Amino acid sequence: MGKAMIIGCGGVAQVAIHKCCQNSEVFTDLCIASRTKSKCDAVRDKLQGKTATKITTAEIDADDVTALTRLIQQEQPGVVLNLALPYQDLTIMEACLAAGVPYVDTANYEPEDTAKFEYKWQWAYRERFEQAGITALLGSGFDPGVTGVFSAYALKHYFDEINYIDILDCNAGDHGYPFATNFNPEINIREVSANGSFWENGHWVETRPMEIKRNYNFPEVGKKDMYLLHHEEIESLALNIPGIKRIRFFMTFGESYLTHLRCLQNVGMTSIEPIEFEGKQIVPLQFLKAVLPDPATLGPRTKGKTNIGCIFTGKKNGEVKHYYVYNVCDHQECYKEVGSQAVAYTTGVPAMIGAMLVLNGTWNKPGVHNIEEFDPDPFMAALNRWGLPWQENFDPELVD
Repeated sequence: MGKAMIIGCGGVAQVAIHKCCQNSEVFTDLCIASRTKSKCDAVRDKLQGKTATKITTAEIDADDVTALTRLIQQEQPGVVLNLALPYQDLTIMEACLAAGVPYVDTANYEPEDTAKFEYKWQWAYRERFEQAGITALLGSGFDPGVTGVFSAYALKHYFDEINYIDILDCNAGDHGYPFATNFNPEINIREVSANGSFWENGHWVETRPMEIKRNYNFPEVGKKDMYLLHHEEIESLALNIPGIKRIRFFMTFGESYLTHLRCLQNVGMTSIEPIEFEGKQIVPLQFLKAVLPDPATLGPRTKGKTNIGCIFTGKKNGEVKHYYVYNVCDHQECYKEVGSQAVAYTTGVPAMIGAMLVLNGTWNKPGVHNIEEFDPDPFMAALNRWGLPWQENFDPELVD
């Protein structure tokens, strides 16, 4: 059917690459490009002979728009899937525009020097992508990503209007380390240590980090403490889902994780302000990332499950309705299938699905769009087919 280019070769990218290669009817060719070409080569070597997808590799600095444009023009993919760092979203979007190729990512842009998660920088490209006749699909991971698809699906099939959304992200996996993060430590710690916020009655309500805590009984996982965080999909869902009065995002954390994080914050190790050390400028958080376990190595030692989903309250034919849709994913099953833990798996699979729907023309809408702006049905069907089956509950426990 066509060729995709994946930029990045970390834990999520490696899952997406495996899934593209399972789906070789759509992904006949795949170019993997990263700053470290040896990583790309290792993944290619592992998969060659096990897939009909033809894999090539390339070395690229995703901050270099000119070199990236040249590479995209040379490879001529039908879609570019950005699985590099969120700091590089804008340079990759620029290169896709210059080369005339559709763009897909999993996380919104954030400037490297400030922990700010907003869509405004990417939404500023709407007109340019529209005029070029190119689709840019933002946030095709799980959250953001599947949570937006769940919202569009709930609205299409069960509600006339949705008034309340609670997004619940539970990871009950145990990797055995005293402290480690399940995805890029720099992004993870920036996200968790930032102020929380939620959308209510047309505006943001800001909270202190970890100020709001709830306990929830997750299907197949059990009772877990969860904390309100700011999360990027709240911003787009507030615009795109009619009737919204409040949207909140909660994530579970164990006491050990939070204790370690508080200690690291107290001694300045989570700071993104550069300091001088032995004549060099270093960023404490980047140094911390270097000494923590690489999330890509957690797969073989992580046991347990994740449960990520959305609880909706709204109206259908004037009556109040509740609806909970979620996915449960097993860390060890993911490792058996693609050599990864479930956190990378739950992001990598939707990344492949979003790229597939753009590549095969199912989703074709020139401009810059968030995932909930597309028809959710083909994505929901693909989740069941490609490893993230979802479950429904029409009488869920609500979060107070």
